[in-house]
Amino acid sequence: MNNVIVQDGKQINIALIGYGFVGKTFHAPLIRAVEGLNLVVVASRDEEKVKRDLPDVTVIASPEEAIVHPDVDLVVIASPNATHAPLATLALNAGKHVVVDKPFTLDMQEARALIALAQEKKRLLSVFHNRRWDSDYLGIQQVIAQGLIGKVKHFESHIDRFRPEVRVRWREQNVPGSGLWFDLGPHLIDQALQLFGLPQSVQGNIATLRPGAEINDWAHVVLNYPDHKVILHCSMLVAGGVSRFTVHGDKGSVMKQKADQQESQLLAGVVPGSAAWGQDDDSLVLFGADLQPQPLKTPDGDQRQYYMHVRDALTGKTENPVSPLQALAVMAVLEAAVRSAESGSQQTVSLTADEIAQLQ
Repeated sequence: MNNVIVQDGKQINIALIGYGFVGKTFHAPLIRAVEGLNLVVVASRDEEKVKRDLPDVTVIASPEEAIVHPDVDLVVIASPNATHAPLATLALNAGKHVVVDKPFTLDMQEARALIALAQEKKRLLSVFHNRRWDSDYLGIQQVIAQGLIGKVKHFESHIDRFRPEVRVRWREQNVPGSGLWFDLGPHLIDQALQLFGLPQSVQGNIATLRPGAEINDWAHVVLNYPDHKVILHCSMLVAGGVSRFTVHGDKGSVMKQKADQQESQLLAGVVPGSAAWGQDDDSLVLFGADLQPQPLKTPDGDQRQYYMHVRDALTGKTENPVSPLQALAVMAVLEAAVRSAESGSQQTVSLTADEIAQLQ
């Protein structure tokens, strides 16, 4: 935890940088649903769009001006990936605490520079790996922790979409930080690292499959561990027939068919924390030695927990929910998969011995 914290009981004033899909759909509603957090500034060139949803906030067209606003304690960066490092640098130099949307940065060099700067400025730096609080992942995590399938031997995690038409947006254009692997890969990797730690090596196969696509829209990555394999997969051409999670152990298997519903709820205007928030009616299915399916209730998801932990970290009550070093590890796997896909050979993660020791 950092030495400089926010006084307990004080409202933590937040500037949200960017009001595109991620800022509007995830960050703004989650922040506004957490007691003690106060969204006061939004950086956007579309003031009318912001004011329709958030009539009480101050809208500033310039991200740089929003970041240095004197009333702001915490800056949340939800702008395009290439802007993460420069805007986070500006915020830390301005004495602000910082949350960066995933992926942390474009590369590990940028990430390490931000980590060093946050340490120098004694400010909290966190990365928005919100899917640690998804219902599907929490259910699988629970089954593994309880030993219901024994020792994991095969872990398979999919985040798939069916979007055959290439859309005009920066994530699907050939610009730094774009592509499906940098968009969904961080979610898949972070969950795997939380469960199993760093892999011995990484094998990546990354492709562009849709007609007219400028950047990768399919990725299949294997994380190699001494006693088990982890498969991470994402695609823009899956209409159905694939489970979110499939896990095989030496005493059984568990499968989760459908994904967490919080994103769908947020898109539908469900308020985080309301009656149906995070509920998941799609049961986990456990297979034991008798090979018969047994339904298990899926726990509720709650991505508000990320911002609750950020609030509590700033008031000295708990640790940073996603440390920058954990986010650096995600970047290391992300980059190793790209190197593997380009070279056709297994790659190890480019972390120092000291970084690895701190992660263990």
